[in-house]
Amino acid sequence: MLATVNQYLQKLMPILTPLSLIIGVFLEDIGRQLLFLVPWLFAFMTFAGSLSMNFQGFREVKKYPWVILMTIAFLHILMPIWAYFVSTFLFDDHLLTIGFVLSVAVPTGVTSFIWTSICRGNLPLCLSIILIDTFLSPIVMPGLVQIVIGEKIQIETLSIMMDLLWMIVLPSIVAVLLNEWTKGEINKTLGKTLAPFQKISLFLIVMLNSSAIAPFLKNITWEVFWIIVVVLVLALSGYVMCLIFGHFLFKDMAIITTVVFTGGMRNIAVGVVVASTYFPPKVVMPVVFGMLFQQILASQFSRILGKYERKFHPEIS
Repeated sequence: MLATVNQYLQKLMPILTPLSLIIGVFLEDIGRQLLFLVPWLFAFMTFAGSLSMNFQGFREVKKYPWVILMTIAFLHILMPIWAYFVSTFLFDDHLLTIGFVLSVAVPTGVTSFIWTSICRGNLPLCLSIILIDTFLSPIVMPGLVQIVIGEKIQIETLSIMMDLLWMIVLPSIVAVLLNEWTKGEINKTLGKTLAPFQKISLFLIVMLNSSAIAPFLKNITWEVFWIIVVVLVLALSGYVMCLIFGHFLFKDMAIITTVVFTGGMRNIAVGVVVASTYFPPKVVMPVVFGMLFQQILASQFSRILGKYERKFHPEIS
């Protein structure tokens, strides 16, 4: 029963994610009263999503150190720089610039593991990138945001680091240790049981946090419209750049697939939590809108990678 529900939720994610955002806007008052639940929902979601992981991923560091290093550099150096220049060129608003940079500064998405698996990527490599990037997030993410903010806005960097530790790192460590201790059995039992609730938690996070940007969406202006367009362009460019880099730097189709999804996807929910907790509502907009395109772009690039494979790696197809 739960497995069937999980499959339906997985297929409907491109629809249910933006729908959750719309519902949250209309239930603005309720959402604001329940915002305190978001960190707890996110910690649960991280735990449930990490039950499939184990420390074997770290062993891939010895095999593919440059792939891992380049992917993380792309995630936290190239994309934030790209987002900064695009947002400052198009918008004369420092708060929006912070939002755009924050939207790409978050760690790679755990769901990239699912898409890498579907598209026959290198799963151990994908796992190592997710684990390493997740554990680095409490240091890297606040640091990047602090650089962008400068002295214009004061933020509690230490508080952000602590929130990231208990929302991402600690649940991930507990889940990985349980997976190791049970030799993967916990993912087959508890992991499958929690899978649909993990997705429901994501929808609830989107719905509750969208209450913060409800005033902007209820009165859509050209600025809001262009913010959504730029969010789409940035998300799309991330996938495209990863595919281009993968094509010229790596000849292995499985590695290219892994780089595309780990470099293209983001753990946007954690960005929403940080943005809504520590910044004005305007900063939240570029982050929340990223959820509109996350699963849609992933599904489209799974098809693009299929065509790419048939053209450049016909021996695999």
